[in-house]
Amino acid sequence: MEGLSITMMGVMGALAGGFVGAAFGALLAFVFTGFAILAGIGVLLSGGAGDFLTQVAFGSFFGPHISFAGGVAAAAYAGGKGYLESGRDIVTPLASLGKPDVLFVGAGFGLFGYLVQSLLLAMPSIGTNTDGIALTVVISAVTARLVFGKTGLVGTHSEGVTGWAKFKPTKTHAWLPYQDGWAMTTAIGFGVGGMSAWAAVEMLAAYPEAPAVIFLGFAISAISVLCLGFNMFVPVTHHITAVSAVTAAQFMVVTQNQVVLVLVGALGGLAAALLGQCFSRFWLIRGDSHIDPPASAIWPLTTAAILLATAIN
Repeated sequence: MEGLSITMMGVMGALAGGFVGAAFGALLAFVFTGFAILAGIGVLLSGGAGDFLTQVAFGSFFGPHISFAGGVAAAAYAGGKGYLESGRDIVTPLASLGKPDVLFVGAGFGLFGYLVQSLLLAMPSIGTNTDGIALTVVISAVTARLVFGKTGLVGTHSEGVTGWAKFKPTKTHAWLPYQDGWAMTTAIGFGVGGMSAWAAVEMLAAYPEAPAVIFLGFAISAISVLCLGFNMFVPVTHHITAVSAVTAAQFMVVTQNQVVLVLVGALGGLAAALLGQCFSRFWLIRGDSHIDPPASAIWPLTTAAILLATAIN
């Protein structure tokens, strides 16, 4: 396929990235991504190139489609094998299980993520019109569920509840109990989305030659999930910060009014929060592996922001 870029170094990096993501656990691997993005933004602000961001933070080293996705798939495998109490456990560093096969599954899915994302980038209608990394995270997680899981994509309710009622969170079936209510989801979506959109607009105004600076909020969100490993119940917001920043940046072709851009970005964050909650209820809370609600929300809303801004302009 024309434009398809797969290199031996990329393959080797993806195998290693997936292995490390499994060894440290998917959650911690994603925290590393956040720190790497912050470092990459620092490089940009100091006048450096964007290679650190593309090759390390979003590439084979810590790209979520490789390291996080590898950890997710390895956890699904470990859960299916009975090594781990739940295949949804993305917190436990899987090296602690003492099972090399689990880590090799992570390596395999790291490579899978690299190949899928490379293929998506090579598709003209997809590569520039969505977040290929987020879409790859979802494709990888769905594949892991179908290969290693037993619940299927949607899962069954533990109490036999059917119909629309089975999608309502319970004590048994929940993603983030303190964040699952629609009112809380709305508040966090608009508030955090506004913060990220504001940062994106201000940073782009100051550094127009470095568009990747819009991911400052996303980096902070990624780092913040480290608290979950210590039972500190922070909100999960990386889908909100990602979509709000991208929305604000995309709509700069429509208007240069910064207040309007922040408000539009905040609405993008709100949409991400609500859609992420919908996806958690659809295929996470009754499943036996992790299919990431934030990634599930990021890619379609990124596409929507790009297409809507283009259509209006």
